[in-house]
Amino acid sequence: MTTYNNFYEFGTDKSDPARHAHNMTTDPWTVKVGGLVNQPGSLHVEDVLSEFDLEERIYRFRCVEAWSMVVPWVGFPLAQLLKRFEPKAEGKFVEFKTLYRRGEMRGTRSFTSIIDWPYREGLRMDEALHPLTLVAVGLYGKTLPNQNGAPLRLVVPWKYGFKSIKSIVEINVTAKQPKTSWQMLQPSEYGFYANVNPEVDHPRWSQRFERKLPSSIFKPNRVPTLPFNGYEEQVAGLYQGMDLRKFY
Repeated sequence: MTTYNNFYEFGTDKSDPARHAHNMTTDPWTVKVGGLVNQPGSLHVEDVLSEFDLEERIYRFRCVEAWSMVVPWVGFPLAQLLKRFEPKAEGKFVEFKTLYRRGEMRGTRSFTSIIDWPYREGLRMDEALHPLTLVAVGLYGKTLPNQNGAPLRLVVPWKYGFKSIKSIVEINVTAKQPKTSWQMLQPSEYGFYANVNPEVDHPRWSQRFERKLPSSIFKPNRVPTLPFNGYEEQVAGLYQGMDLRKFY
């Protein structure tokens, strides 16, 4: 997890984040929270560590690229953070933005970069308030490494990994569905919901199976993909009556 991951702000190779993310300054760090909330404001990392009770949660992690792993995160429910700022009743979605600092993030300076920075993601409010949705500040019992989204990132275990936005600096509650980076770039391949679904293939590869890491050419460790990444019992009710092929 610390040497094989996606963080395009530092490059597109899986090893780029581990090689280059040390250039990112994470202290001091402030998260701005606004939009449709009664108490807009900012949250410092020090506030997070003192105000919220941290716990370890062992979650499955499934990338849209059809590889997966099991990760022991340390963090707290996103719902606790949101309730601190009192979302208004008309707030139906939550938008997140990653740090954008060209001088420290070599991937954002690349002429081959295809993303409109900063990286953006979003959730429906009921998804954001679900008890499984986590703000992670640690990994493997230690402080979250830069390459994994330090100092705090989102973890939504029933969705593909690109929804679990890293190095968050801004959170906004909105009335309308926010635009998200991969959906803006290629909407036919990356939907807003991005729930793990073996019945809905990526246009360029199947999602019925995944390569569970660690693996190798001789031991690919290929296993069937589970609906909602194995969290169907807990979250399927959020999407009752929805056509999950249309709202992928």
